[in-house]
Amino acid sequence: MIDKQNILGWTCPRPLQNYPTIVMGHGAGGKMMADLIAHLFAPAFDNEWLSQLGDSAVIDLSSIVHGPPSGRMAFTTDSFVVSPLFFPGGNIGELAVYGTVNDLAMRGARPLCLTAGFILEEGLPMKTLASAVQSMAEACRKAGVKIAAGDTKVVQRGHGDGLYINTAGIGILPDGVDIAPQNARPGDVVIVSGSMGDHGIAIMSVREGLTFGTGIQSDTAPLNGLVEAMIEAAAGGDAGPPLPNIHCLRDATRGGLAAALNELASASKVGIEFEENRVPLRNEVRAACEMLGLDPFYIANEGKLVAIVPEVTAEKVLAAMRGHAYGRDAAIIGRVVEAHPGLVTAKTEIGGMRVVDLPAGELLPRIC
Repeated sequence: MIDKQNILGWTCPRPLQNYPTIVMGHGAGGKMMADLIAHLFAPAFDNEWLSQLGDSAVIDLSSIVHGPPSGRMAFTTDSFVVSPLFFPGGNIGELAVYGTVNDLAMRGARPLCLTAGFILEEGLPMKTLASAVQSMAEACRKAGVKIAAGDTKVVQRGHGDGLYINTAGIGILPDGVDIAPQNARPGDVVIVSGSMGDHGIAIMSVREGLTFGTGIQSDTAPLNGLVEAMIEAAAGGDAGPPLPNIHCLRDATRGGLAAALNELASASKVGIEFEENRVPLRNEVRAACEMLGLDPFYIANEGKLVAIVPEVTAEKVLAAMRGHAYGRDAAIIGRVVEAHPGLVTAKTEIGGMRVVDLPAGELLPRIC
């Protein structure tokens, strides 16, 4: 499909190559907008739902859901306003797909389809838009989802920031899966899927023109496959009796690990304690945070999750995570406790304890 995205072949009352940037006409509902849809968005995201080209897509779930349906669906929405649009290890296009897919996966849902709304600023280079769309289409293929509906709007120069993407996502919940922020229980184990802070430091490096000796890449990734492996392990697989399910999942995006743990502690009315030296951190991220005076546990991620699972399930889940490409560095970092409900504390590397509260303000604006 990407081969079809040849802007030199686009035509619109005049050849579209005469429009190297987005102009207001691309959002006016006329021939220019139709040409943009027909030659960029439609071929990139081509599937049986999007090709209906109606005011809404009709999806026949009976042709998709194998076995008895649970009767439950997960539904989410998100908006992506990252700056810069392209950063080490990713860009706004794949970020929009993976961010939405991951929100569904955090409830244990199997992502099914997305919508994509593009807010384009007048003057956005056409090649920039095409690159973002190509990345978005490839991200859909990697995550196993389809874009079922979309929309395009153009705002005047100076009224946007190049490109914003709004999404919604629908997923199917399997029977027996009950993953929710309110489910953490004292005695549960806290697991992270890998190193913290990669995305936020990667964004800062290009935004502020900083170098840290080695290149830091964003961890942007789809986590639905990892979550499926975790759920299977928690259920005992085919080798043994069912075990207690995973209690909570959270992707550690804005506010990083600290925000994710605080949200879960507050929702479940429990305390959470973790050990700082057990949290995986890349040396370059640690060095960058030390140089800039930042706490790495507040730095954003876009391909990492926090899991809270019963102790009896923890080792099976951890092994499953480490056997997956996006969980190789997974680690147990702490526990859920009865004490100090709603509060998160960390054991420092020198043996002390500190409160890890919600971030008070913006550390890294516009990271997703």
